[in-house]
Amino acid sequence: MLYPEIFKSLERVRWNMEDDVPWAAFDGARLSDEQALTVKMNAITEWAALPATEMFLRDNLDDSDFSAFMSVWFFEEQKHALALIEYLRRFRPELAPTEAELHAVRFAFDPAPPLETLMLHFCGEIRLNHWYRCAAEWHSEPVIRAIYTLLSRDEARHGGAYLQYMKRAIERLGDQARAAFAKMGVLMAASMRSGKPLHPTNLHVNETLFPHDTVQSRLPDPEWLERWLSEQIRFDRDWEKKVIDMILLNLSKLLDAPIRTLQDLSRYRKRLGASAA
Repeated sequence: MLYPEIFKSLERVRWNMEDDVPWAAFDGARLSDEQALTVKMNAITEWAALPATEMFLRDNLDDSDFSAFMSVWFFEEQKHALALIEYLRRFRPELAPTEAELHAVRFAFDPAPPLETLMLHFCGEIRLNHWYRCAAEWHSEPVIRAIYTLLSRDEARHGGAYLQYMKRAIERLGDQARAAFAKMGVLMAASMRSGKPLHPTNLHVNETLFPHDTVQSRLPDPEWLERWLSEQIRFDRDWEKKVIDMILLNLSKLLDAPIRTLQDLSRYRKRLGASAA
């Protein structure tokens, strides 16, 4: 089982919201209303770990090891939401999300292939790590900068945990797992071509609720994410390239293949398909 060691590794570096967030360093002159509103939207988005966990547990009934890991992932992701909410409660209480706003992002996700979902969330953790690092640079208020730094490091560690389960899947399922990971890798590494930030929170997940079946569509401001990325924190092509490069680097190691570009990954996927045929 992977869960016991993953639990220990995350436990050793887990931060405490009271002691490790420098609340006393708050500088109100450095926090604009615009910036505070983005904190609210991120808090609600992080709350969506709730329906994601319900999805993972439902779709992985045959995998108690991975399901147990969800207890750690869910706890830490919900702590992210709570830290952002606590920031607003202390310093911008009028912007703290309501229970109704939080509950709005809890809805059922359609069943999906577990391997593809695993890869999707692995890439999502890499993307969030970079989004939060960029957000920490954009903010000037020291407390929220510290919070985003803590969150970004957690997301990187979560990505590492997902990667361990991906390695185990390849050991057990071979090319079936490789094909699933390559398929989703091509999608997630094609973000520059699509012109859209690809992340689990802005993908459609419930056919009966379409088009209101993404986490972002259920926020108080459904257009917030694209504006946050392009106009506020300015997550530009250089940042996006870092995300793509990290996805490809990890896939290269995972699949034991020389994958440096999206084209390399596409060719690898085609070779797998031809071999299976």
